[in-house]
Amino acid sequence: MKYFVDVDGKVLEVELVERLGELEVRLDGRAIDVDYREADRLGQVALGMDGLSFAVSIEGGAHRCTVNVAGQLHSVEIEDERERAAHAADGGRRGSGEVKSVMPGVVLKLLTAVGDTVEKGQALLILEAMKMQNEIAAPCSGEVAVIRVEEGQAVSSGTLLVVLKSAPQDAPAS
Repeated sequence: MKYFVDVDGKVLEVELVERLGELEVRLDGRAIDVDYREADRLGQVALGMDGLSFAVSIEGGAHRCTVNVAGQLHSVEIEDERERAAHAADGGRRGSGEVKSVMPGVVLKLLTAVGDTVEKGQALLILEAMKMQNEIAAPCSGEVAVIRVEEGQAVSSGTLLVVLKSAPQDAPAS
């Protein structure tokens, strides 16, 4: 099965194939050696990849999550090949433009205002969580329609932070 994994705005193609009880992993067409073991039931993972070892923490759902690798937070979206084909069929419209907190924290700084136009991946606000400052990025290009939080506000995981009104999809030139 092929998956398209968006890590901080960069899309990677990951293919997983099981052969004779072994899992073969290809990243952008290149075979890689991966060892993945759950360390606990809280999202902590020991990951070995091409001879390197990483302690990884994963928070969120099956399609959107935040991954912490060595203190660096990464926004990750995962879409399998069937979902990708379905999105292509509907004109490429993905998601509602709702930006939710994937972890509890405190809104340190708002970087946009209602009415601002933002690009996919642009920082919308800074959220402090676990003594780290995390830029929360726009999942798509569009206009900031609603900001549901204020600077200094504590939020829990799943709190709606910002709503974006998606930009028109590749409108034909006149």
